[in-house]
Amino acid sequence: MAKKNSYMFTNKEHSQKGIMSTILGVIALVTLAYTIVMSYFKAGDIPRQYGAAAMLVMIFAFAGIILGLISKTERDRFYLFTYVGIVLNVLALAVISVILYAGAYA
Repeated sequence: MAKKNSYMFTNKEHSQKGIMSTILGVIALVTLAYTIVMSYFKAGDIPRQYGAAAMLVMIFAFAGIILGLISKTERDRFYLFTYVGIVLNVLALAVISVILYAGAYA
């Protein structure tokens, strides 16, 4: 049986909100990684700006999750960036939560 070449043309596009969710997730994780590495090199004696950066990471992560959930409701879109953005932002929130939990009970 010969393989039939079939093409499917579509007018679907990636959701702009999903792409923005992914970008916010990447920014949040990079900022968080930088904050963790720099606080490690300073042996825990960190300036207040690192705390402010962690607070911005939380804001970015919440905004990214909200944008990801909104973009999931759009019809006739590709959802790759939506799922990646949601996962990255939840991961950033999880890391911040672990840091706050360790700081409170350590």
